[in-house]
Amino acid sequence: MIKIIRATTNDTNLISEVGKISFLESHGISGPDREIKQYVEQAFSLEAIAKELEDKKNNYFILYYNNQIAGYSNIIYNATNPKIESKFICKLDRLYVLKEFHGLKLGTALFEFNIQQSLENLQTGIWLYVWTGNKPALGFYKKAGLEIIASTTFKITENHSNPNYWMYRRF
Repeated sequence: MIKIIRATTNDTNLISEVGKISFLESHGISGPDREIKQYVEQAFSLEAIAKELEDKKNNYFILYYNNQIAGYSNIIYNATNPKIESKFICKLDRLYVLKEFHGLKLGTALFEFNIQQSLENLQTGIWLYVWTGNKPALGFYKKAGLEIIASTTFKITENHSNPNYWMYRRF
């Protein structure tokens, strides 16, 4: 059984832990170990996650499968992008499903849930960053109707950035 609930500050530890694991599973080979470890410790620290959960622009949702946490997402409404004209678009800031739950269509369920939330909040499209080396994610998002609209970089640390695509889907 799939259940998706809105996260609160009470979920800080859970999101921090799942964030670290899932980022390493999907991006662990995207740079030098030291750089990736530094990014994970900063981006998914308890302090960073608590701050994000307190920020009203973030909309975190936790995905459960058979009462086990399987992943989470974060969407930001009215998140403009210089390559997209509309002001009423959302950014899918994070969508992670733990590797042990891959193949169960949980990513699709969580993505579609985020689309529904976006439509309910009068958004006209959704965009995101995706690492160019994450072929499974690229395939997933293309299958979900997103198109590559530009190339960019995502700063991991002062010494390392990863090549990324901006992907977009108009509703």
